[in-house]
Amino acid sequence: MKHNELIIEENEFELLKKIINSPQKKTDNVYKQSVRRLEKELKSAKILKNEEMPADIVRINSNITVKIEPNLIRDFKIVFPEKSNISQNKLSILSPMGLALYGYCVNDEISWQFPSGINKLKILKVK
Repeated sequence: MKHNELIIEENEFELLKKIINSPQKKTDNVYKQSVRRLEKELKSAKILKNEEMPADIVRINSNITVKIEPNLIRDFKIVFPEKSNISQNKLSILSPMGLALYGYCVNDEISWQFPSGINKLKILKVK
């Protein structure tokens, strides 16, 4: 991890807490595991003001390029759940991959539980 910790913008942090704590929780076990892991990571995350955020951090509305092991390269935009559309490469922040990538930066490698099992991801670009 380049920054040695998860970095989150303060307004996005508050929005994520509201979404996570909303009564509309899914019953899918992988989703629940992802939310629990994000909740745990949020407790130790560094919260910054918008103007202090490094440009290479995955945030809401970030356009990212990700390497999914072994050799799949994909481009996504991280969005709020209501704007999610996988055919347009718009990935919900609450999807397992959105949760896995959020708050990390370029060159970070993440292992995360997905419906298909544990996958390794590497963030190649963030805009």
